[in-house]
Amino acid sequence: MDIANMKKCFEGLRTPFYYYDTVLLARTLDAIRHETDRYEGFHLHYAVKACANPKVLRQIQQAGFGADCVSGGEIRTCLENGFPAGEIVFAGVGKADWEIELALEAGIQYFNVESIPELEVIAEIAQRMGKVANVSFRINPDVGAHTHAHITTGLAENKFGIAKEDMVRVIRIAKQMPSVRFVGLHFHIGSQILRMDDFEALCYRINEMQDELEAEGITDVRNINVGGGLGIDYENPDEHPVPNFKAYFETYARHLKLRPGQRLHFELGRAVVAQCGSLIARCLYVKQTATKQFVIIDAGMTDLIRPALYGAYHCIQNLSSTAPAQTYDVVGPICESSDVFAKDCQLPETKRGDLIAIRSAGAYGETMASRYNCRELPRSYTTEEI
Repeated sequence: MDIANMKKCFEGLRTPFYYYDTVLLARTLDAIRHETDRYEGFHLHYAVKACANPKVLRQIQQAGFGADCVSGGEIRTCLENGFPAGEIVFAGVGKADWEIELALEAGIQYFNVESIPELEVIAEIAQRMGKVANVSFRINPDVGAHTHAHITTGLAENKFGIAKEDMVRVIRIAKQMPSVRFVGLHFHIGSQILRMDDFEALCYRINEMQDELEAEGITDVRNINVGGGLGIDYENPDEHPVPNFKAYFETYARHLKLRPGQRLHFELGRAVVAQCGSLIARCLYVKQTATKQFVIIDAGMTDLIRPALYGAYHCIQNLSSTAPAQTYDVVGPICESSDVFAKDCQLPETKRGDLIAIRSAGAYGETMASRYNCRELPRSYTTEEI
């Protein structure tokens, strides 16, 4: 559905709320399947941290995708929403003992391990439980990405992963542990990446590492996991509702030298769900000061924190007005100066009661919402429910 024509559908609903266009989500999932089906051994695990709304999760699971989880809570949520345990991978730099126990008891596909101390804890817990833990090592490839500094993850100074210089040593340590089974390597260089040459650089680094491992006699790397990172068009969500999956998957098919029998795993999140989600709010007041005109809406940084946290841009639309544009700062009701969605934003003349849509909010929107100021968490609706 065209979000601009949704005013009548939204009118009777209490704001703020998240709206998920499940028709667009289906198009996106079909586009991913179309591209991954072109290549043997390509598998997608949806990155649950992007959006854990149960209605969205069930649609992704029914499309046949696995799940990439970064907490015990995400694992539980995925199991409750139909994801087979054998299609769940567990990442994260700080896995608590209870989370490791939960994952082992459920029988997840494998852990993405980020340090030798973590490996030792997983091995000890698995031995105590009489289990064998499948582990894939997240290696920090020291590859930069053209993205926001807060969401790059593949540089040597980032907290994520094991230094590439320690790769051979940690694999050999794992091979000596009876309660651990080494199953592959994991990489992730960042998020909201739009340049394919960043992913090419990762491919070349992985090729080098595979050559190094083979020179050391390590030839049983069954899985290569390249994370996610593909970005979306935040400025023009209606012009580019589905990301360029063709170029993304083709980049790996052309530049990554997989060995016979290796499976290639992807962990896309933002690219799957961002464009299908919008935060719908209502104008409470239009406030004029000596130098600024503010549109004060009933959604705040508690509902969508990305602009306050990263200075992130979201397209904002007034669904109720077609009047000539004026310049506004669009702000929320939270008692923080950073509770600002946009400055000097061009909107049709806006009045109290107008419906405001903050677009491309399906990723890292609802899932990062908080109850600061004792506010209620936002509701959510899908196309079928409107």
